[in-house]
Amino acid sequence: MTEDLRGRSVIVTGAGSGIGRAAALAFAAQGDRVLVADLDVAGAGTVVQEIERAGGTAVAVTGDLGEQSVVDLVTATAAERFGGVDVLVNNAGIMDSMSALADVSDAEWERVLRVNLTAPFLLARAVLPHMLTAGRGVIVNTASEAALRGSAAGAAYTASKHGVVGLTKSLAVMYRKNGIRSNAVCPGGTATAIVVDADRTAHGPAALGPHFANLGRVSRPEEQAAAILFLASDAASNINGAILPVDDGWSAV
Repeated sequence: MTEDLRGRSVIVTGAGSGIGRAAALAFAAQGDRVLVADLDVAGAGTVVQEIERAGGTAVAVTGDLGEQSVVDLVTATAAERFGGVDVLVNNAGIMDSMSALADVSDAEWERVLRVNLTAPFLLARAVLPHMLTAGRGVIVNTASEAALRGSAAGAAYTASKHGVVGLTKSLAVMYRKNGIRSNAVCPGGTATAIVVDADRTAHGPAALGPHFANLGRVSRPEEQAAAILFLASDAASNINGAILPVDDGWSAV
């Protein structure tokens, strides 16, 4: 990785564990100042400590990113502590219960869409004024293999991640003349702590089960983080609106 990332102000959501943690550590290792955003207070604090022990700079902001007040705090803290917002990584997300559409409750639908799609929208909207003022900026969204097909998750999660792809492309078109790029990674199976609470006998999980035979190798969070870092780097300066599968070829099957 070149040194073009050094010193930038980077927000990583869902950074208390998994892909977000790996991305936060990787950005910090390049010399970036990282705001670690997560619902998990202990997890976010631990990542900040890891970064600081390695000589990096980080600060944690915790809370529900589906709430505008938390989004405002995240953005204001990054701007005040680090002088702006250069990179936003919308990584925080939750799984659904693999439910088929007829079995999705209002509560599950609203919660999954709020965390997976509304929060990235709120955060992107909040950081855009800072990027527009600077005349540059990068947004990298974590979509999913479920954003590329209908057979990788339940109805709520699939809809939310398809929405992330649409949000990513809209941002790319709307702001490319302002020096702002927007891309997304689509992880396949990845070894993280994300919880799938599914009843295997229900219609949704039973219908989806056979399709997971093509899953391929389960990746490490660091492999996903490497793709995120690339899209945030100047090496990707002409990549905008791209939806990058990081899935060991699952999407090619």
